[in-house]
Amino acid sequence: MAGAPPVASLIYKGGPLISSVNIISVFWGDWWNKPSGVDLRSELNNFLTYIADSPLMDELAEYSTAEYRIGRGRHSTSIVISDTSVNTVSDDALQKMLAENVGNGTLPKENPSNLYVTFLPSGETITKDGGASCSTFCGYHDSVDFKIFYAVIAYPDCAGCLGGLNPFDAITSVCTHEICEAITDPIPGNGWYDNNFGEIGDICAWKTKKIGKYTVQLEWSNKQNSCM
Repeated sequence: MAGAPPVASLIYKGGPLISSVNIISVFWGDWWNKPSGVDLRSELNNFLTYIADSPLMDELAEYSTAEYRIGRGRHSTSIVISDTSVNTVSDDALQKMLAENVGNGTLPKENPSNLYVTFLPSGETITKDGGASCSTFCGYHDSVDFKIFYAVIAYPDCAGCLGGLNPFDAITSVCTHEICEAITDPIPGNGWYDNNFGEIGDICAWKTKKIGKYTVQLEWSNKQNSCM
């Protein structure tokens, strides 16, 4: 497990934050309608409903600004988009899928509070910026045209994305890593960011704790100068 660098300090770069997150869970692929996918989808929706209105959100309040007051949120919507069953997809294709489904009303319209948390099925790889899931990352977050904020969670088909955890706990750990980063830095590098160590979750990667019954990743606290 990686320890937190002792000199980390997140600096606010002046960009938007997500004040009270509205999580929209997007399950992309036919696999999510199969029995094993349906069961996992239900568990993940329960997790998102809990975590959006949990003490984890309270911990992020120290990164509030005069314009953006970070507080608890909600998980409002869950959608299966079953238009792909390929083994590899690109971030460009994912952004196109989100934009099209927001545009046609399948997904809720973009809003400064909305975060589209997109889950990929087992067996599917996503590529971004020359890297690939289960090779160089386990999840990430970004925006479409600086207005559709999203996170991507790859299924942990590899040991590197399990981090010594069982698959469900690995998913919830990565998920909280990306949700907290999306809230505090929705346009990467424009919110709270450390030029040496990255975002709030990067500094504490694979350090975990329990909130309720769920495994979540620790996040960096400037106030405590440690992973909390």
